[in-house]
Amino acid sequence: MYAAERHQAIADLVTKRNRVSVTELAAHFDVTTETVRRDLSTLERLKLVRRVHGGAVSIGSLTVLEAKLPERGQTHAEEKDAIARAALELLPAEGGTLVLDAGTTTVRLAELLPTDRRWTVLTNAVPIAALLAPATHVELQLLPGRVRTTTQAAVGHATVEALGHFRADLTFVGTNGLTVSHGFSTPDTEEAATKRAMVAAAQRVVALADSSKIGQERTVRFARVDEVDVLVTDSRIDAADQQQLEAAGLEIARVG
Repeated sequence: MYAAERHQAIADLVTKRNRVSVTELAAHFDVTTETVRRDLSTLERLKLVRRVHGGAVSIGSLTVLEAKLPERGQTHAEEKDAIARAALELLPAEGGTLVLDAGTTTVRLAELLPTDRRWTVLTNAVPIAALLAPATHVELQLLPGRVRTTTQAAVGHATVEALGHFRADLTFVGTNGLTVSHGFSTPDTEEAATKRAMVAAAQRVVALADSSKIGQERTVRFARVDEVDVLVTDSRIDAADQQQLEAAGLEIARVG
């Protein structure tokens, strides 16, 4: 089957079923998951499907669709564990002030924070706050705002305003999508505003994202590629994507 024929067949299947996973499509068409992801990127640019975590939905589905936090935590779990461990290497040797964005990979990083150094941690994530509140090696600053049930993250004007009063050594931020042309992006406007404030609040910014996010574009950009210093991702990142991102000035740390 030629690529164009496969694209049409995938679009028809997604329309018929409303949602189809990458693994289902790979098995159905007897191609690799990497090929399917490229196909879905092409179809999304043509506005024939909408990409979501692990697959695609029909273009007639909800315009903003996010997986809830427990579901997201189970997706690419091994890659996220490895990314969190690799992020430890970027921590200041003497301790310092960190901003931890909400997300399943940043939760993993919070669990691994070294106990032999003192940390001031600013976060909008309820799970991270609950995890670090009892820690004797952490001074916790829980950011104010409205908590979204989908991401368990505080967002809104109060969150953004609070971040404007701080200057951190390092921000660890998550993303739902990353391309050279659109930058780092997320589906929700308030989440994007909060992430944008987190990027502005730190001397150095590190994005934590498994390779499934790369090559995808979500509705709202919160940072250009040149506004983030390092991307920590897994070894499945497409070579062409890595080359384009590095050419745009982004340092990439691959793990696994």
